[in-house]
Amino acid sequence: MSNAVLAAIVGYLLGSIPFGLLLTRIAGHGDIRDIGSGSIGATNVLRTGNKTLAALTLVFDVLKGSAAVLLGVAWSEEAALAGGAAVIVGHLFPVWLGFRGGKGVATALGVLIVIAWPVALGAALPWLATAVVFRYSSLAALVAAVASAALAGFVVDQPRAALIALIAILVVLRHRQNVQRLMAGTESRISFREG
Repeated sequence: MSNAVLAAIVGYLLGSIPFGLLLTRIAGHGDIRDIGSGSIGATNVLRTGNKTLAALTLVFDVLKGSAAVLLGVAWSEEAALAGGAAVIVGHLFPVWLGFRGGKGVATALGVLIVIAWPVALGAALPWLATAVVFRYSSLAALVAAVASAALAGFVVDQPRAALIALIAILVVLRHRQNVQRLMAGTESRISFREG
C-alpha cells in the first residue's frame, strides 16, 4: 500500500469523525441533525444557543483537517495532498452517518492552514467580513471558497492549487440548498445570542 493511499484512508477516517454531533449529544442537546439546517458543523451547533459547543466544534473540525495533512507530510507531499483531499471527503460524506455530513468549511480551513497558510488567511478574512456584515454563514462560506480558489492560482504550486480548487468546488456544491434559500430570501442568519 502506497503512502498516499494510506494517508487518504487515515484522512477519510479522521474527516468522518462528527465532532458537532458527538459534542451536542454529550452536552444533552440530542441529535444536532434534528435542528436548524440538519448539518453537523459549528454554525448549526451554534443554533443550540451554546457558543462554547460551537467553538469546540469549529476547533476540532479545523484540527482534523490540519492533522490529516500533517500525517501525510511525514511521508511525502503526495501523501499530504491525498490526506487533505480525503479528510474533506470524510467530513462531507462520513461512513458513520450514512454519508451525510457537514459542509466542510472548518475542515477545509484546517487543510489550508497547513498546505497554504496565505490562502487560508486570504479566505478567512472575506469569510469574517461577509459573516459580520450580512450574517449569513453560507454566503460567507461561498465567498471564502471562491476567494481561496482564485488566490491559490497566484500563491501556490499547481498540485496544491488543484487541491484547493477541488475543495472549493466541493464546498460550493455542498451549499447548493443554501444558495437556493439565499435566492429565495429564506436563509437563516447567524445569531450570536445565547438561548
